[in-house]
Amino acid sequence: MLVLDGLSLSFGGAPVLAGIDLAVRPGELVVILGRSGCGKTSLLRLAAGMVGADAGRVANGFSRTAMVFQEPRLLPWADARDNAAFALKAQGVRRGARRAAAEAILRRLGFADGDLSKRPAALSGGMQQRVAIARAFALKPDLVLMDEPFSALDVGLRHDLQSLLRAEVVGAGAAALFVTHDVTEAVRIADRIVVLSPRPARVVADLPQVPLAGASDPAAAYEAAAALLRHPEVERALGAPSAPSAPARQATEALPLARVAPAPGR
Repeated sequence: MLVLDGLSLSFGGAPVLAGIDLAVRPGELVVILGRSGCGKTSLLRLAAGMVGADAGRVANGFSRTAMVFQEPRLLPWADARDNAAFALKAQGVRRGARRAAAEAILRRLGFADGDLSKRPAALSGGMQQRVAIARAFALKPDLVLMDEPFSALDVGLRHDLQSLLRAEVVGAGAAALFVTHDVTEAVRIADRIVVLSPRPARVVADLPQVPLAGASDPAAAYEAAAALLRHPEVERALGAPSAPSAPARQATEALPLARVAPAPGR
C-alpha cells in the first residue's frame, strides 16, 4: 500500500500542498483530480520520492514503482523498441528479452512493424507518449504513477488506452495513482476520485467510483461527469459553473452521485 500522511509542501515560501492524507491499495486505481496548477504533479513527485515534503511522510509498501511523466522523455538516438526497453536494460535484462517484452507492449499500444524502428523525431507526439507508457508497463510494476499520460492522444486512442490501463495494471492486482484535470477521464478509469482544492491543495472529496472504461454507452462518462460536477465541493474545487443551465440540470438531476467523504478537519 502507498500511504501519504499529512503531506505539506511549499516552493519559494508559497504553499503548494497542505496536509494531504491519501492511501492507495493493491488492485486500486486512484485518480487525483483538480485544476491545472493546483499541485497534482507535485503530489505525484512526492509519492515517487523525487522531492521531499516540508511535513508529513510517504510510505511506499509496493516493491516495483514506475512513473509516466507528462512529457515522453525519450532517448533521441534510440528507436521506439529500445526506448520502451530502457528501464529493463537498467535492470540488467538481456537485450533480446527486453526488446521482445517492449515490442509486445508497443504492439498492444497500436504500433505497426514499421514504427518499432523509428526514432523519436520520426514519431508523432502521441506515439512518443505511447512509447513512454510502454516503458513503464514493461517493468510490470505493482504501482504505476501517471501524470496526465493520455493528454497528447486523440479521443479514440485515449479511450482504448484507458481500458488497457485497467487491464495491465489493476487487472493484474497492481495499483495506479493517476493525475488528470479531465473529469470525464476520471470517471472512466477510477475506482476512487480524490479531488484537490486550488492552492494550497487540500483533499476536499474522496469519491468511490464504478469505472466506466468498459461501458458500452459512450454517453455514460459524460453523464457521470456532469453528476460529479454538481456536488458543491467538487464544483468549487474545479471552478465549474455555479448555476448550470436548465438543460444541464435536467440532464443530471436524476443521476446518482457517489458518497463524498469530507476532507480531514472539515
